[in-house]
Amino acid sequence: MRRRPWADLTPRQQTAVLVAAAVQLSLAATAWADLATRAPGEVNGSRTTWAAVIAVNLVGPLAWFRWGGRARGSAQR
Repeated sequence: MRRRPWADLTPRQQTAVLVAAAVQLSLAATAWADLATRAPGEVNGSRTTWAAVIAVNLVGPLAWFRWGGRARGSAQR
């Protein structure tokens, strides 16, 4: 597949790319902020590993919200 320069994209395609990028960045920023504010007992696994996983496009932040953090207040002591 040949990469097309930005100028060759239609306005609708440019908008779609910008919306997708905004969604990705918003999800990643929200996931990293959530990871940073959780107590160690509320994180399933290593913070470092989850920070790297969150960096993976769309899949990473969604994985964090699904499997990474335990429900707040449910940490085992």
